[in-house]
Amino acid sequence: MQDIIKQLLASFGEDPSREGLRDTPKRVEQSLRFLTSGYAADVDAMLNNALFTVDYNEMVIVKDIDFYSLCEHHLLPFFGKCHVAYIPNGKVVGLSKIPRLVDIYARRLQVQERLTNQIAHTLREKIKPLGVAVVTEATHLCMAMRGVEKQNPTAVTSAMLGAFREDARTRAEFLNLIKK
Repeated sequence: MQDIIKQLLASFGEDPSREGLRDTPKRVEQSLRFLTSGYAADVDAMLNNALFTVDYNEMVIVKDIDFYSLCEHHLLPFFGKCHVAYIPNGKVVGLSKIPRLVDIYARRLQVQERLTNQIAHTLREKIKPLGVAVVTEATHLCMAMRGVEKQNPTAVTSAMLGAFREDARTRAEFLNLIKK
């Protein structure tokens, strides 16, 4: 990878051997390996059987989860907040597992729509709740730094499964609770 990055720098007209760029290929490789570490992550190992039998059937929400990802179209960052809710069906998951799940999928080349769906569908599959809701709000540098060059747009995507899709009141309660 470092050789490819050196070639890329040279193709820009830069001298990869100059002082400021000498270690850049190594740093870029380390950075990209971290930013795409979600491919190597094992969701089951991360959950580590952190499912607990609890007599609780009200909405559980973890909101304002910061995430950072790379747009698969331009390899530029997009970042924002993710809000996740589920309605338990006899089992709850350790609360810290939800932000970890967001990170696993965010640390891949992504589009926001897929990221949102992957989080929701994985929670549905792993904890079998009565419903799952995920909303992501993100700023995309591929829109800010190039293309339309707009600085303030926020893209919002959602995935509503089970009770959140079927019951408008449940969905409205979730959306009201995640408002700033």
